[in-house]
Amino acid sequence: MKIEKAITELQLYRANSFIEKGCQGNPAGVCLLPQAGDDDFYCRVAVKMNLPETAFLVQEGEVFQLRWFTRGGSEVDLCGHATLASAFILCNKGYVKAGDEIRFQSKSGSLTAQSDGDFITLGFPREKITEVSQCEHDFREYFGFAPLYTGRTRFDYFLVTDTADTVKNLAPDFKNLKKIKTRGIIITAKSESREYDFISRFFAPAIGIAEDPVTGSAHCALGPYWSAILKKDSLTGYQASQEGGVVKVKVLKDSVQLGGRVQEVPLSNEIKQAILSR
Repeated sequence: MKIEKAITELQLYRANSFIEKGCQGNPAGVCLLPQAGDDDFYCRVAVKMNLPETAFLVQEGEVFQLRWFTRGGSEVDLCGHATLASAFILCNKGYVKAGDEIRFQSKSGSLTAQSDGDFITLGFPREKITEVSQCEHDFREYFGFAPLYTGRTRFDYFLVTDTADTVKNLAPDFKNLKKIKTRGIIITAKSESREYDFISRFFAPAIGIAEDPVTGSAHCALGPYWSAILKKDSLTGYQASQEGGVVKVKVLKDSVQLGGRVQEVPLSNEIKQAILSR
């Protein structure tokens, strides 16, 4: 990767990731920084952006240091949709040549991205799911269904339901969900539509996100799980939130590729100034 131009001043953007026809995707903030700021600054900007996540990027040589913070001011270890938005902004604003591989360094290690117009492909870690035979939480009470399978990733609970309609019609008990100490809860089922292989929803009230519109990092586990069930390596996932989003997944031996479309949502100078002011 060759850096086309350096980040010489703070730049603030917004983009929607994993959009498709009929799907609004997931909004993310992207903050480009000429040098690293402190955590208080990151938290303050993320809270004022008031989006599910805001990504903060600092260029170091040919690598971008990348961190993510939620609208509640919590830092997360991995975020797909804000990374997708970051790669799109870097290419669209001329910091990186379109089509070149972009390299990020994050709390989850090295990540990559590559653009093809408004379609971005991420190289992310493949997440392992461990079955939970005896769970301390009553998910029937929390969601109104008994999971066919309960597992854990390093971040989240992973619940499999019987039908896509069960996923679509969930009525979460957010008061109890806030007690769960994992980052969030992934709920999934096989799709009944020919357009998609599986559907999912993602809830993370413990970190200030009641329901995430589209969760790229959840597909690091969803992809391998459904790949083993459906016996295919390339899959299409639909996240059935109110906004909706589509994630293309290719499962590799030790990693996954996540793909989706991105659209910038312009921010006025007045809004930028209000967000960056103390």
